Amino acid sequence: MVDFFHLLLLFLLMHIICDFYLQPKRWVDAKKAKTYRAKELYFHSLLHGISLLIPAMVFGVDGRAAACWVVIVAVSHFMIDLWKVTSPNGEKLSCFVLDQALHITVLAAIALYMTDGVSIAEVLQHQQFSDALLVVLGYLLILKPTSIVIGSILKKYPISGTGEAKKAQVSGIVAGGELIGYLERLLILTFTLVGSYEAVGFVLAAKSIFRFGELNKNADRSMTEYVLIGSLVSVVITTLVGTLLSLELKIK
Repeated sequence: MVDFFHLLLLFLLMHIICDFYLQPKRWVDAKKAKTYRAKELYFHSLLHGISLLIPAMVFGVDGRAAACWVVIVAVSHFMIDLWKVTSPNGEKLSCFVLDQALHITVLAAIALYMTDGVSIAEVLQHQQFSDALLVVLGYLLILKPTSIVIGSILKKYPISGTGEAKKAQVSGIVAGGELIGYLERLLILTFTLVGSYEAVGFVLAAKSIFRFGELNKNADRSMTEYVLIGSLVSVVITTLVGTLLSLELKIK
């Protein structure tokens, strides 16, 4: 019996190798310039289809089923990539995420169909699925919702100053600080989940060193307090989420 998660994992491995490592930049540029007339688009799509012969051999899938995999993945990849290169928003992150989500959905559907006697309900009830869903929930919580919480707290401690100087300070913190906070929380949660607390300390120390030079030049004490409050709230929330997730996963 073919396990759904093992088959999907191998599918995803082939997808990542073909999409990001075996696709030269000139292929990407050619697809954008010539769209459906680019031979590179056909080569790339066919490569994705043929790559699934490896999982087929690993799991002992018969030739007819393997041929269906090749055709379905090659055609669907062609259509999805063609949509992406012809879309006016094709360069945006949201378009990239949607593009990858569609590819993965096709692979997941094939894996689900090929898994003997497994229904969607059984997949949803699988221990690995519930664990993965819990981890995804944790990552979602530490991103936008946590930013909103931090922003609400910081509103109670406004930066002193007036005029353009204050606007410049706030603009700098909001524009770069939010992205830095996202990356910091992603690293802290990841290291917490794998039990690498030393790495968490390294992330905090590295950020403190860079921030120290910036804040040391700033004569405004309120700016220093503003940044410290935001950083500490960010670390506390992420650490709590990571600890609770770790405890829940161990209990399961």
